[in-house]
Amino acid sequence: MKIVECYRKVSRDCLKFIKLQETSEDKFKNKEKMIKSFLIPVSFWIASKVNKSKPYFVGLAGGQGTGKTTVSSIIAIVLRKYFKLNVFKISIDDFYKTRKERVSLSKKIHPFLMTRGVPGTHDINTMLNFFKKTKSKSFRSLKLPKFNKAIDDRCKKNLWYSIKKRPDVIIFEGWCVGARAENNNTLKKHINALERKEDTNLVWRKFVNQQLKLKYKKLYAQLDCLLFLKAGSFSLLQQWRLKQEKKLRLSNVGIKNSKIMNKKDVIKFMQTYQRVTQNMLKHAPKYSSIILNLNRNHQIKSVKYKI
Repeated sequence: MKIVECYRKVSRDCLKFIKLQETSEDKFKNKEKMIKSFLIPVSFWIASKVNKSKPYFVGLAGGQGTGKTTVSSIIAIVLRKYFKLNVFKISIDDFYKTRKERVSLSKKIHPFLMTRGVPGTHDINTMLNFFKKTKSKSFRSLKLPKFNKAIDDRCKKNLWYSIKKRPDVIIFEGWCVGARAENNNTLKKHINALERKEDTNLVWRKFVNQQLKLKYKKLYAQLDCLLFLKAGSFSLLQQWRLKQEKKLRLSNVGIKNSKIMNKKDVIKFMQTYQRVTQNMLKHAPKYSSIILNLNRNHQIKSVKYKI
């Protein structure tokens, strides 16, 4: 069977990657099942759609802490190792506006826009240029930004991604990839303390929603498919995000001027994400190509193919 043959060829690399993501306190469970039963079949599905004449754009979305990096990395390993495809993987997080740009945005529109994350805090023009250039038959090479969350700013240009050959598959992952605008009427009701106290005039909510309605809609329309990692609830995402920040803190010990957050910061930070995240939990399964359902233990429990 092809799945078994594929697992034999890719398991070593996949398990090696997972081991690098683990900490002594946080070990992956059922990793063999995750790879063999779920992620290899998803990789076969993607490979069947690839047309060598242009890159196949895979959008991969999921709330904070759902395991987007792990899932997208394993899919990339399978596509490269077994299918011999040229895969480029990048996060929407790498396209955050610089701290300087966000300071300016926060002064002009709303203080919340200093906080990276929501639609409106990404460099849309650079992303659209990236999509356009990689689709061009005359593609040569391209440099793309890399964002460092520990300093809350872009890395120096010598550390940016460099694409030297046009990819067969581009995996574009992020918490709000594929997010759609909500109805303006639903914006009126606040959903957490942050909105109630600090966005009383709906300036921030309306700005973010307008960004989704226009610029982000244009960007996401270029994706060939969307994979959605679906968690059971927003509170689960908060727990997983706290784990993620703890891991980030452990890997960045000794960095000066670190922007890594404590528990209180994470809870506040996630409130800025809550509206779009909850809207995606409700609606993204309806328009996603593949839904990967997660259980409370952060594991894939089932996969549903829509097309």
